[in-house]
Amino acid sequence: MPLSIPGFTPVRLPGADGVELFAAVGGSGSPLVLLHGFPQTHLMWRHVAERLADGHTVICPDLRGYGASDKPAATGPEVYAKRAMAADVVALAAALGHERFALAGHDRGALVAFRAGLDHPETVTHLGILDVVPTLDMWQVLQGVPAAVGYHLFLMAQPPGLPETMIANSADAFFGSFLDAWAADPAALPERVRAAYLRASAAAVPSIVADYRASAGIDVTHDRADLDAGSHLAMPVTVVQQDWGSRLGYDAAGVWRAWAPDLDHRLTRAGHFMAEEAPDEIAAALRSLLAR
Repeated sequence: MPLSIPGFTPVRLPGADGVELFAAVGGSGSPLVLLHGFPQTHLMWRHVAERLADGHTVICPDLRGYGASDKPAATGPEVYAKRAMAADVVALAAALGHERFALAGHDRGALVAFRAGLDHPETVTHLGILDVVPTLDMWQVLQGVPAAVGYHLFLMAQPPGLPETMIANSADAFFGSFLDAWAADPAALPERVRAAYLRASAAAVPSIVADYRASAGIDVTHDRADLDAGSHLAMPVTVVQQDWGSRLGYDAAGVWRAWAPDLDHRLTRAGHFMAEEAPDEIAAALRSLLAR
């Protein structure tokens, strides 16, 4: 059993297309699903989940291809499309008896949450996003030397073979470099947690690469189709980000406002792993979202 959230119940439930997901479930009240980022598992939500469990049923899955969830072979780009991963989340919540739920995601999980909000507006009641911009916009804002922070996006966008081999041959160094570089407060990632992330990531190299590769292909196609159709996120949306706009030279709030008319955009001084570095701030932002 993977390292999980104290006091939460571990479950395995069906996602979409025969995929099973691992999740930790706790608390009681209206449902809230929390999706993790890279290179992490559901464990990243431990502090926020505990803070919100007094008023909500909090559901923290490992995404398809990550942690203790199934890792289907990437037989085509649709297997790790955010559309498929969003369908997993909807199916998981339904298996727990929740036809409608609030949803928040960090990093990769935020991209899945974004897609779920567009594809399932009748299901997702509120949407929380931590430290990303939508996939289509991400490629547009990564310009010049400051964009080197996202080198891994370009590496894992390459055709199958080379990225998987390179990363598998130095998995701890590769995944550990992001844990080290992106944490403003390294103490927020204690050694046992860091080790759990490294073990889980090293065991999931092909599926993690497939997830990222989808974001350089099929996910862009889906986002562009929604943009061309004038689609918007119909629910209240809260975005909490580092100040990437000033670093990369774009209007971060403006990017999100184009997708989310009902937007609360916030900047944080915490590092990328903000749910672990500033759990009180993130829990408060989600409470505020859910009250809208």
